[in-house]
Formats: sequence, C-alpha cells, structure tokens
Amino acid sequence: MQDDAFNFDPDLSDLPKGEWLSELAAVAQENGFFRSLGSKHFSAFVQRGDTLVVTFETIEGMRSLSPRAEPMGWKLVREQGWSHLCIASNGDTWFRDPHVYGQFDQLIDDGFFDQFETIVFYGAGPGGYAAAAFSVAAPGSQVVMIQPQATLDPRVTEWDTRFPHMRRTEFTSRYAYAPDMLDACEKSFVLFDPTEHLDGMHAALFIQAGATPLAMRNAGNELQTALMRMKILFPLLTKAADHTLNRETFAKMYRARRKNRTYLRRLLFILDAKGRDELTYLLLKNVSSRMRAPLFSRRLAKLEKKRAAGPQNDAPETTEG
Repeated sequence: MQDDAFNFDPDLSDLPKGEWLSELAAVAQENGFFRSLGSKHFSAFVQRGDTLVVTFETIEGMRSLSPRAEPMGWKLVREQGWSHLCIASNGDTWFRDPHVYGQFDQLIDDGFFDQFETIVFYGAGPGGYAAAAFSVAAPGSQVVMIQPQATLDPRVTEWDTRFPHMRRTEFTSRYAYAPDMLDACEKSFVLFDPTEHLDGMHAALFIQAGATPLAMRNAGNELQTALMRMKILFPLLTKAADHTLNRETFAKMYRARRKNRTYLRRLLFILDAKGRDELTYLLLKNVSSRMRAPLFSRRLAKLEKKRAAGPQNDAPETTEG
C-alpha cells in the first residue's frame, strides 16, 4: 500500500477555525476521505501504509497541542508511512453519538479494517475511553489509553464527580462500557498516575479487564502533554505497533522524566508539600549534578548552608522564679 512518491506536508497552523476545518477536510479528501458525523464529530482518513493508527481527538486539542494544528496521526503518516483515521469531536463528548457508532458500523461492513496488518487505537481522557470502546471494531488491534474513563454511567462510577455535564449522557447502549470492549484486542495498555485517585480507580477497571498498567507516578493529570514534552508519546505508539510495548520497555522510555524540568519541578513541589526534607535534599543534589537547573541549584545551596550551620536551638528561654 505504501507509495514511495507520497508527499504529505500540510500545515494548518494560524488558520481561523472555519478555514482550518475546510482545509483539513480538503487534505483528507485528497488522500483518503472526510466525513461529517452529525454536528459534533467528523472522521478524516489518510491512506498510506499497512499500519493504521486510529486516534480520538478534540478539535481544540489538535489546534493547541500540535505546532501544525493537525491531527496527531499526521506526524506518523509523514515519519512512519502509516495510515491514519482520526475521529474528532467538538469539545469533550466521549464520542457518545449514534453518528459515530454508525461510522464504525459502516467501516466494519466495508471491510475497512481488514486491509491493514497492524492497527493501533489511541486516545487520552475521553479519547482513551473511545479508543477502548471502539477497538472492538478491529479484532487483534493494539489499544493505548491515557487516563481513560471506563464509563460515566453513574450506576457504575458515581464516585467520579468531575464531569457533571455528562450525567445525562447515555453510556449503556452500543460501544458503551469500555473495559468490556477490549475483549477482541490483542493487547491494551492503560497509562495513569496512581496518585491521581479517580484516574487510578478507572484504570483499575481496565486492568481488571486485562489491560497492562503503565504507571506514571507523580506525573499529574495531564499525562498526554507530559509524554509529548518528554518526546516519548510517538515512540510509545511505534512500540505498540511493533508489538514491543510492555512494562519493561515503557519503564526505559519513561526514564526521560529525569531530564524533564516540568516533571522535576512537580516532584519537588510534592516533596515540599509532604515535608520530606531528606528526599528533597537528595532530589536537589541529583538534579543539580546532572543538568543546568538554576532553581534546584539555588535551593540546594541554601539547604546545604543550613545543614552546615547545624541544628539551631530555638527553644524559648525560661526564667526561674
């Protein structure tokens, strides 16, 4: 399927939203297809190689996270020669829309997924939910989910109160309870921060269904952005497609956090908040020895000066009567 003469280098940055959508649709039509899916969703397919990545994204995310304001998979089209199917939403909808269900029904009926040797479903948050839920359309696929919700059906996850605007949304009919939809996939992976308790509770439901946990402790609640800053998100998807992603290979990739200032500052803040003075000192010393980090160097100098001065006798004087 791959065409060595294929040229794919669109740039949608700096376009107003209406023009952006029109240009994205034109690029997809030229290289595959574009379909409106009701008023809140669309699908855009770019065909090239026999590896397909299916991403679930928001319009807002594409326009803010990508320097080219493009769907995430277009980078993989250019650099890996993959094909890409983007299912996009206007806002966080969890892709709970009959038009989206119908799109996947049609793709199944057309044998769309049969033309690919390897298929990777990917999404974060609501997109992670959708990646799991719709992976059932392509048996044997790989599924990578970042901070997914298993469902927002209050009968199952009434403990998650973060999304009150979704309480009336139906999560009980088709493509509904995401962990159950993983039965047909070859492998699935759920990335989460165990210290983010609600994310961890959702992750447990996926792990119970057979997903491999990839823990990102102390990374916070914006893991997709963190992975992008560490420059390991796309290598992670590549390893999923190569069938080499597992807990050990991810652990090696995630060592990139040791050079990521955003992660290190967050870790410093956590240790400060917990009063873990000795661990704070070890962190400051480690980071300052490995990289130029003025914040850490200044804190280390102050702490070492304080430690050199020794304990201070702050006990109040008493007066004998």
